[in-house]
Amino acid sequence: MTTLRYALAGLLATATLVAPAQNKTGAIKVEMKKTDSSWQIIRDGKPYFIKGTGGGAYPARTKAYGGNSIRTWGTRGADKILDSANKYGFTVLLGLDVARERHGFNYDDPAAVAKQLEDLRKEVMKYKDHPAVLAWGIGNELNLHYTNPKVWDAVNDISKMCHELDKNHPTSTELAGVNKGMVDEIKLRAPDLDLLGINTYAPLAVLPAAVKSSGWDKAYMVTEWGPTGHWETLETAWKQPIEETSSEKAGVYKMRYEFGIERDPANCVGSYVFLWGQKQERTPTWYGVFTEKGEESEVVDVLQYLWSGTWPSNRAPHIYSLQVDGKKAIQNVYVESGKSYDVLATADDADRDKLAYRWEILPEPTKVGDGGDHEDRP
Repeated sequence: MTTLRYALAGLLATATLVAPAQNKTGAIKVEMKKTDSSWQIIRDGKPYFIKGTGGGAYPARTKAYGGNSIRTWGTRGADKILDSANKYGFTVLLGLDVARERHGFNYDDPAAVAKQLEDLRKEVMKYKDHPAVLAWGIGNELNLHYTNPKVWDAVNDISKMCHELDKNHPTSTELAGVNKGMVDEIKLRAPDLDLLGINTYAPLAVLPAAVKSSGWDKAYMVTEWGPTGHWETLETAWKQPIEETSSEKAGVYKMRYEFGIERDPANCVGSYVFLWGQKQERTPTWYGVFTEKGEESEVVDVLQYLWSGTWPSNRAPHIYSLQVDGKKAIQNVYVESGKSYDVLATADDADRDKLAYRWEILPEPTKVGDGGDHEDRP
């Protein structure tokens, strides 16, 4: 049995790129403040709401479309990312890569935990005075498939170390989802954290209610959000996830942002969309809002609208339907080797631009990651 993966490449949306901002030097003070009505990030004495991207690709486009911040998952390439962010007037949620239990790290090993703390101390010392730093992101999804709560003791020690060395930037840890049990553990074991980062996909629209019921009483940011996750979507009869089209994704990005981020101004201080770039995760198109060639999907139009309040002057094509042999993916498309089948893309371009079509047939990946781990492209 062969599974068909298909994608439609449309024309690039055009935009007027914005000139880089003037570089700043030295650390810029960032702090969390709570007023009578809401939590706020205060940067350089002014309220700051995150309109961020996961990954630092295409900074000129980020600037043109209204974005203002970048998230990293570690410090690899941080010098280049921070300098680029400063050039364009962005900030960076700078990730500190904390070892995960699901990858074999033992938080019952005091020597290993102490070494990790000292290694991260060097990274904090190196980057703490860069003007683009917004906050420290201590680990990513450390709660995913974990059993040892001592990880949060380690996170608290890292946060205290950050605060001892750096008086200018708050600390956070980024979770996979949120619930009361997790929040209770963090409040007990990692009280030094200033705010929480939450990675969420399909449940984003109900996140404000989930945070409230969890008992988290500080600010939070949505540090990953995007399409329906491959673990959340419909499946074929042979248990493979069915990807939304880029136009279906555009619709859910807009709806979930408006319900899950804009509707909680009292506690949510912004977000980072995933992924501002391209990566292989189940498919080459599932999470990235760009193709491998840098072409923009309809999701980018939506992000420009959400960040700036205006739609691009030239819109991306809209896909109404993709079919193979007269069937959509949810109808379980079976094909036989050596036979020919008709494919149909029903699409439109609001600007009446000429559309180009390219179909790919890819096998399902057999060696897959978890929690964003590396996957090879089929």
